[in-house]
Amino acid sequence: MEKFKAVILAAGKGTRMESDLPKVLHKVCGQTMVHYTIAAAKEAGATDVIVIVGYQSQLVKREIIDYVEYAEQREQLGTGHAVMCAQEQIGEEGDVIVLCGDTPLITAQTITKLKEKHKKESNGVTVLSAIVDDPTGYGRIIRDEDGNFIKIVEHKDCTEKELLVNEINSGMYVFNAEALSSSLKRLTNNNAQGEYYLTDTISIIKTAGLKVNAMPVDDVNEILGVNTVKQLAEAEEIMKARQGLKEETE
Repeated sequence: MEKFKAVILAAGKGTRMESDLPKVLHKVCGQTMVHYTIAAAKEAGATDVIVIVGYQSQLVKREIIDYVEYAEQREQLGTGHAVMCAQEQIGEEGDVIVLCGDTPLITAQTITKLKEKHKKESNGVTVLSAIVDDPTGYGRIIRDEDGNFIKIVEHKDCTEKELLVNEINSGMYVFNAEALSSSLKRLTNNNAQGEYYLTDTISIIKTAGLKVNAMPVDDVNEILGVNTVKQLAEAEEIMKARQGLKEETE
């Protein structure tokens, strides 16, 4: 069986939550946020789930009830660096999905759909995107006239024209493991923040001649990242409504 691994970014502190608790341990409907992401990955067929821990790593490990592997990011040097910390565990076989520990509303159905598109198109990487009314602050998915993926541009680097694009990057991706591995080796931190960005691997993979595409999510709530207490409350409301619907249909 072809390998399908999941890497979950869960090393951040979450300063805007105004709490000492690591961000991914904040609860939605009685479960930690990271639990929902792990459960969705497993339901979508991930054979190995690797959680990248950093801030208060011992506490995060203690609170995670699911069977997972861990990789430690001792310094917070960006998303690319976080994935580098799990490079040995990821290996070079099959595919790997990178998810965020603070997006509890992502579903197994969406992960499966993204994985299937990735396979069908034989992509080096497939980005989960979303079409939103207000793209402020998000990286934009730039396509050509025919709808082919060109690049991701961070909000602050967008031209006037690019700012009008309302397809955004969710920060979740399915990679061919071998393509991810070789692109991570070529990542640099030559930017204003001095960080290694996972988005830079996409242009490296595309330059290497592999196919790259993006798939907009059906329900934009699924990519809702929780950074504040207000967003946590929003996620709780959406999850309650979702669980209510599930109970009604069962």
